[in-house]
Amino acid sequence: MARALILVEGTRSNGPLYVQAAQQLGLHPITLSANPAQYDYLATGSIEAIQVETTNLDALIHECSRLRGIYEIAGITSATESFYATVGKLCRHFDLPGPNPTSIERCCDKFAQRQLLAEGGVPIPAYRLAVNTADVKNAAAEIGLPVIVKPAVGIGSSGVRLCRNVDELAEHTIYLLGGKYIWRSLPRILVEEFAQGPHYIAHTMGNEFIGIESAEFGPPPHFVFREGIFPAPLGDDEYKRIVDVSLSCLPALGLGWGPAAIELRWTKLGPVVIEVNPRLAGGCQTVQLAYGVDLITEHIKLVHGNECDLRRSHSHTAAWRCLNPDRDGILDWIDGGSHAAAVPGVAEVKLHIKPKTAIFRKGDYRDSLGYVIAVSPNLAQTKAILQRAVDLIDWSITPFPTLRE
Repeated sequence: MARALILVEGTRSNGPLYVQAAQQLGLHPITLSANPAQYDYLATGSIEAIQVETTNLDALIHECSRLRGIYEIAGITSATESFYATVGKLCRHFDLPGPNPTSIERCCDKFAQRQLLAEGGVPIPAYRLAVNTADVKNAAAEIGLPVIVKPAVGIGSSGVRLCRNVDELAEHTIYLLGGKYIWRSLPRILVEEFAQGPHYIAHTMGNEFIGIESAEFGPPPHFVFREGIFPAPLGDDEYKRIVDVSLSCLPALGLGWGPAAIELRWTKLGPVVIEVNPRLAGGCQTVQLAYGVDLITEHIKLVHGNECDLRRSHSHTAAWRCLNPDRDGILDWIDGGSHAAAVPGVAEVKLHIKPKTAIFRKGDYRDSLGYVIAVSPNLAQTKAILQRAVDLIDWSITPFPTLRE
């Protein structure tokens, strides 16, 4: 009987990597999705995908039970945190290794996460919970502008905005509560202090620390990732303080099984935790390129009951750059990807969008047209390779026609 790895939903970045890693481990990957067609890597039909209502735990249990009559289910997991608590419940039902669903649910609620981190003595920004316009206004007044205003439950910086004055605060509150933003839970807003300073992402697996990535965003008021470097260029003291703060998050949140990506800012007071994500970071292949540690493969090993190996095989520097549009409109053409991929030291070039596609920037992870990843033995060389490759890629966007009286 073939051994299957069940993947609940997917992502355009890590999703295909989970499928490939499962196959390389001799497992048969099966993706359960409410809409398998949304993932390009499943479109060929060569990878098994089953349509099922993934927000319905009973439907998932029924489908996994049916599959258990055909395959030996080696494990169940997901590449997206939205379904990671569900994965934990499925693993418990079928007596398989997996995350604690209660810990994941509390972690995915940003307000509950803030409370637990504060109780654990972890440095975090000042924060307030709001459920209406008056709450948002009062919270911002108490904390002091500028503030970050975000949904209490959400992913990929969706609905997250820096509000620098009362007008921006009112505008974003109306957007979140006025019917334009699609809530996947009861409308609850987190208003928090804007912690200013360089942004870092700490990668962990179980209770083991792997490394620190630096990351930069595009222009405010949104938080759309622009580029990153792994490992981050840090001094010994900075590195140790980020490690200590990051590891203190895990017991505070009841985490300690599987991957986590901890986002921090280095402020004038030192490292401050912005968010703990109970999953691998998107584009975690930079860790593999730099250190030779394939986090997705090691995660899958844990999922089907084996020990993972996080030892480094080498020490290089990897960097990535997102290709973000500067306007809305119709993408006329995008070119240069094959030339960029041919640059020595370029590990991957991925273009998400095809010509003649309408571009509507949302101020979150969905804005990216694609990305480029480069690697070399040192930081300066990697930066040069990345810039050379990015310079070879160009595109044209025709703005939408404006309405005139």
